[in-house]
Amino acid sequence: MSSLPTLNAALNATSALLLCLGFYYIRRQNIAAHRACMSAAFLVSIAFLVSYLTYHYSVGSVRFTGQGTIRLVYFAILLSHTILAAMVPILAILTLRLALQGQYDRHRRRARWTLPIWLYVSVTGVVIYVMLYHLYPAR
Repeated sequence: MSSLPTLNAALNATSALLLCLGFYYIRRQNIAAHRACMSAAFLVSIAFLVSYLTYHYSVGSVRFTGQGTIRLVYFAILLSHTILAAMVPILAILTLRLALQGQYDRHRRRARWTLPIWLYVSVTGVVIYVMLYHLYPAR
């Protein structure tokens, strides 16, 4: 169980990288590479969710020990991350479904919201991990 937070951060970082690559490829009209990256990002995010839920079901919540201004920063990041993270599965599924149905105009419009939210959640997941387990670990 103790290695799951590190795995979760690695999965979040991988998802962020795949999302950026998927965006890069679609901007260059490489549909096959875009599809592969975005599908992989979706699968990596599913793996993250399973690992995250497994860890927190077993361990519960982990207390942030930082004090002062950094505590406010941490909880601001955590709050925005948590709210947006609840939206990502729905947005990702709907956006993916539109692509699979060949509704590319609607897919593109939805992806303009989905990508930045999903990317923010992936990156802030790594930031939260670093703050919680490396900068201010529980004593």
